[in-house]
Amino acid sequence: MSTLDPGDAGLRADPNLRKDLDATVRARRELGDDYDSALVESFLEKVEQRIDDVVDRRVRRQLAERQMATARETRRPKPADSWGERYGFALITLVLAIPLSAIAGAVAGLSGMVVTWLGIVGVNAVQAVRLNPDLLPGRPGPPEA
Repeated sequence: MSTLDPGDAGLRADPNLRKDLDATVRARRELGDDYDSALVESFLEKVEQRIDDVVDRRVRRQLAERQMATARETRRPKPADSWGERYGFALITLVLAIPLSAIAGAVAGLSGMVVTWLGIVGVNAVQAVRLNPDLLPGRPGPPEA
């Protein structure tokens, strides 16, 4: 750790740690040399706890940043290189177009068939633009990794 995080305010600038050090020094003066090791040990435990808190905070922050980066990566659209996704959707809509055309032609005649086929073409156009955003002018594609 070469630099201290500004959010941690550094171990040297911790007012509680400074108060503990002052109290330890005063206690040593009052109690004498007999309690040196106990006082130093007590102070070092407080310093160790403060270091642990700082390290824990940094680790949690880095873990949260990595999780956010991972979440952003998983939300990115996948490349449209899958044959199944490209042509499977179109194939399914064409298969469904047969009964839809028959029903529309029987119920509403030619105008029903035109509306049905406009819907089929529209659904396929939306799917094509979703998979290839560059098909629409002025619409940017997915961000590059």
